[in-house]
Amino acid sequence: MSATAPASEPLTGHPDVSNVPPVARVAVIGFGTMGSGIAQVCAQAGLSVHVVEPSEAVIERDMAGITRQLDKAVAKGKLEQADRDATLTRIDPSTDLSHAFDAELVIEAIPERLDLKLDLFRTLDESMSADAVLATNTSALSVTEIAAATSRPNRVCGLHWFNPAPVLPLVEVVRAERTDDATLARAYAFVQQVGKHPVVCRDTPGFIVNRILLPILSDVVGLWDQGLASAQDIDDACRMGLNWPIGPLALCDLVGLDVAVHASEALYESTREPKHAPAPAMVRMAKAGKLGRKSGEGFYTY
Repeated sequence: MSATAPASEPLTGHPDVSNVPPVARVAVIGFGTMGSGIAQVCAQAGLSVHVVEPSEAVIERDMAGITRQLDKAVAKGKLEQADRDATLTRIDPSTDLSHAFDAELVIEAIPERLDLKLDLFRTLDESMSADAVLATNTSALSVTEIAAATSRPNRVCGLHWFNPAPVLPLVEVVRAERTDDATLARAYAFVQQVGKHPVVCRDTPGFIVNRILLPILSDVVGLWDQGLASAQDIDDACRMGLNWPIGPLALCDLVGLDVAVHASEALYESTREPKHAPAPAMVRMAKAGKLGRKSGEGFYTY
């Protein structure tokens, strides 16, 4: 029996990072759940982190959130007080975008709107050094299209983190159509530098994880909507029968029903494959404001 060849050749091997220097200064643009988590990871790894967030209230809220997370780690004996203090001093937030311009690598974590991302990358392209790496944390949009807004598409890639960033080890390093070898190696080495596990993939809708996960979540939501079983029993079945660390419906609540719907719709729009369309119940819940943990109600009440 012989293996079937893929429709197109997959990316093979890992980039050579033996001569890639470590990153000292990183910029994270956009705080919120993902941006604050990414900033915390980078600061704990010893990097200087320039955060850009237009809302002073969001800066105050998310810096307090990072502080709480670090305090919990100290209380549990997982982090020394001195390391906690040093981590906080490495995070330097500002409402001014120019705060990011001297970074060696920038990670964009603003809302999933293509127009906003294109405007941001045009500005970064005009203002940052020619050798800086520009990375987007998008989970559903085309990295290639974002890169095309710049004069340096070879220096643009995707760095797709997972929520919560301080806990989950995976980062998808997305090679867009014109990402060059040096940029890929720089991004890959950076992910390793901050203690995460990089995997390389092409710029395809949903990348690896969401391409696999989102149809499963929609299917499970559909089964729940049909009355197959309670949310708790479905989640228990997946945790205890499939060895999932968290049940799929609890995962929807953690991710946010609005985020899951948006990502599924973007995936469906790109592929036109029915399996990628969000389950009707997922759409109904998102429209009703039942978003999961962040709204206090989803498949469970919080």
